[in-house]
Amino acid sequence: MDRTRFFVRVSAIFALIGAFMGSHMAGGGGYQLSAIHAHILVVGWLSLFAFAIFYKVFSIPKHSKLATFHVWSSFIGVFGLTSGMWLYYTQPVAGMETFNTIFFIVGGTVLLFAFICFAIMVFVHGALISED
Repeated sequence: MDRTRFFVRVSAIFALIGAFMGSHMAGGGGYQLSAIHAHILVVGWLSLFAFAIFYKVFSIPKHSKLATFHVWSSFIGVFGLTSGMWLYYTQPVAGMETFNTIFFIVGGTVLLFAFICFAIMVFVHGALISED
């Protein structure tokens, strides 16, 4: 799998969703979903795009289990956090409050593990991260 291409494509989708949400909120004058909008843009667009640049600039081994875990936990975490936030704040289906809360928490926790994994990876593959 091309990690850079994957992250750039997914980040582009989150950028479109975030921009559309922002445009819709501004046009309608309702800012109730601004926290979700901000998280979609920050963790969905900005963080995933930054990870894409990281993999493009530095020669992290293609078969690194740490990198593979990072890629998938980032994707699952961002999707889980942002959709969980939407479910939690909008409560689109009555009686699903507990599920929505758990979905939100699990998504955020998976994303936290992705960031922890990234920090570990930076030190494990530190010799590959250089200006040379």
